[in-house]
Amino acid sequence: MSASSSDVQLHICGVPFSLNREILAARSAKLAALLKENPEDDLSHLLGDIPTDSQTFELVARFCHGFDINLSPENVIKVLCLAHYLEMSEIHSTNNLVKKACFYFQNNILPSWNKCIKAFKSAETILQQAADLSLVDACAESIIAKVLHDPGLLGEPIRNVTTTDDDSENDENAYKPNVRRQLFVLDWKSEDLTLLSISLYEPIIRAMVHRKVPLEYVASSLFHYLNKWVFPGTKGEDEPSIYERNSQREIIEAVERLLPQERGLIPCSLLSQMLQSAIILDVNTDCKSRLEIRIGKQLDQATVKDLLIPAQGYAKEEQYDTERVKRILKNFYSNYSSTDTSGLIVVAELVDEFLAEVASDIDLKLNMFLALAELSQAASGGTKRNADGMYRAIDIYLDKHRYLTDWEREEVCRVLACNKMSPEACEHAAQNEKLPVRVMVQILFSVQLKLKDTVAKRIQRGSDNRLLKLEEDKEDARGNSSSEEEMMKAEMEKMGSKVLELEKECDMMRREIQRGSYQHKIQKGKTSMWKEMKRMLGCMTSLHETNFHVKKKKVHPR
Repeated sequence: MSASSSDVQLHICGVPFSLNREILAARSAKLAALLKENPEDDLSHLLGDIPTDSQTFELVARFCHGFDINLSPENVIKVLCLAHYLEMSEIHSTNNLVKKACFYFQNNILPSWNKCIKAFKSAETILQQAADLSLVDACAESIIAKVLHDPGLLGEPIRNVTTTDDDSENDENAYKPNVRRQLFVLDWKSEDLTLLSISLYEPIIRAMVHRKVPLEYVASSLFHYLNKWVFPGTKGEDEPSIYERNSQREIIEAVERLLPQERGLIPCSLLSQMLQSAIILDVNTDCKSRLEIRIGKQLDQATVKDLLIPAQGYAKEEQYDTERVKRILKNFYSNYSSTDTSGLIVVAELVDEFLAEVASDIDLKLNMFLALAELSQAASGGTKRNADGMYRAIDIYLDKHRYLTDWEREEVCRVLACNKMSPEACEHAAQNEKLPVRVMVQILFSVQLKLKDTVAKRIQRGSDNRLLKLEEDKEDARGNSSSEEEMMKAEMEKMGSKVLELEKECDMMRREIQRGSYQHKIQKGKTSMWKEMKRMLGCMTSLHETNFHVKKKKVHPR
């Protein structure tokens, strides 16, 4: 069907429109001027910069022809931008589209949290035009004002909890922002800022921080955003496209720039998840380095699961990225300024757990194992912490790396503080065929010193108690005291002789080791030797002839 001579032809985004000249001119000052100056049928070449899509233009055309149009949060900003471009103002025609759309925007969009976010999102495709008309600022200001009134609109603050296998449900929900909303206008379903693209999300979060929105709520929103746009795509469910990876990379880098600097505000588990995603997406090096520094600054709040970062790349050898963990450790120690050593002890124990987890990796190099262990030992060397965790890690490493030479096994055990091992660990070590002989004997010498110290303290305590009792009862018990003193003297002599006997036995062991004749004996009779030493000191107890265990949480790497 041919168009009427009174119609004008327009092509908008490839869609043809045939519209009445007079009706268009009556509502649009811009089209009226163009039609007057250009009587030809097709004006498409004169509207190359029109800020619209075919659906929005159809709405405006229907309005020009007198039909009712349905404005919504999704289309009102686009309609406003097009109406302003076509100069559909009250100056040209009363009850025109600019007035109608402005009224709807002011009274239906800005008061509502949900509608305002939807309208804000719709501006992404015509951002410059919407910004020029201050529509973007109006939406942003409305959203920020509502958040200042009720920060919970961003989600409840993240709960910094440590999860175990027994509370896997908590692990699933611990960091989900609360969906509760208190709105200015009651909405059927609550929206959040995760609807926005990063180009809109980043500036509005920066504005919130500038306006002093509490940072714990900002952090909640940031990780809610990551959970929607980044984390699902880096967990292996579906391989993201190149476009999606680029978008996720941009989001990670933007969110990292927005993260609050306060220590402990963001749990290490979330920072670790963010770092692992950054590694997979290959974000810029500065971003990854800053995430490592953030984790390092609060490493005393981390769990071993947070450090089990899988190695990436085709050339990877080790199962976990131990080099990155070493950098994180250095960051912690270089930033630790507290006089309280408890943080150092916590991190040292964390390293012990980490080493126990990675020690079974056959590709874990000896120098890396030692480097991590030495970092921990150097920082916590002056503290009174148990060495059982380090012994357990060494035991696993020696078991999984049977090919090590004697010198290499000696090197592994160099980081073990034998004098800080518990009696249970020492008992296990005395039966551990994987340990070098020198280390096992060193442990026995350490036990000797501890037992000698215990005997001396017992003798001293007995003497002190006896002197106190003699002072109190010297008149009534003068006759009996001499016999009791003789019994005490006999007991002290007995304990002393046991210590001397033990020292003699250890000296003999040392000499035989130096002559090289003791190795066969020690491999053959470790259990009986340990029992004999305890029998000599009169402290035999029921022993569990089982492997040494340190209580630890079961860890499932991401």
